[in-house]
Amino acid sequence: MSIILAVVLMTVIGLICATILVLASKFMATKVDERVMQISKLLPGINCGACGFSSCDAYAHALIYDVIPANLCIPGGNDVSKVISNMLGVQEESITMIYPIIYCSGDNTSRVLKMDYKGVKKCAAAKKLFGGQNACTFGCLGFGDCLAVCRYDALCLDSGLPRLDSEKCVGCTLCHEACPNDVIKFSRPSNSAIVKCRNTEKGAVVRKKCTSGCIACTRCVKVCPNEAIKIDDNLAYIDFAKCDACGKCIEVCNPKCISIRTA
Repeated sequence: MSIILAVVLMTVIGLICATILVLASKFMATKVDERVMQISKLLPGINCGACGFSSCDAYAHALIYDVIPANLCIPGGNDVSKVISNMLGVQEESITMIYPIIYCSGDNTSRVLKMDYKGVKKCAAAKKLFGGQNACTFGCLGFGDCLAVCRYDALCLDSGLPRLDSEKCVGCTLCHEACPNDVIKFSRPSNSAIVKCRNTEKGAVVRKKCTSGCIACTRCVKVCPNEAIKIDDNLAYIDFAKCDACGKCIEVCNPKCISIRTA
């Protein structure tokens, strides 16, 4: 008898709780503008964060309930921006594409190894073991974590370095997020030269670790007609706004770590 009574009581309690939940969901529900779902379906759905929001849904919600530009989804491109602008009744603004710059030129032929790494073949894993297998701990680790997250097949590994296909890249920035050494940076297209190195150690040290690393010799600084190059913390930097891609710095760079941007 006690067992039957317990079962009945549990059933009654369950029904009461279920009723309360149903009523709460009905009377306490927050109405969501249908346009949020419509915009969310238009967006790529890769949740890359290039727009400044944590997800495509978050950006769609902000477009409806906050005053923000409709052209922040770089992977979606101008077509998506146009549809969203028309839906919201705002002026259409074009999207300025951004492309990754890989700040490393140390491929398998120029980088020096400090260990025979046998661990998990991922950059993030190698980074945790004394900074990776390469003597230079500033450069690309070479296992392709950036390739793994790219959903547009815009990157490939060439002699241990990622190479970009700018025609396929949509500027989602996922490769930047995946790089544990922060080697990949995004910026707007620019017809300029770039120093593909991030090692800030002294030149003599860099030379022993990678034959393609910047040694801060200042030769590029001296030949630049536009004063677009400076040495800061043992590393050459190029001001894209001043550089006209004349190529004189490339001619005098012994490590060959300067190149012209392709995007």
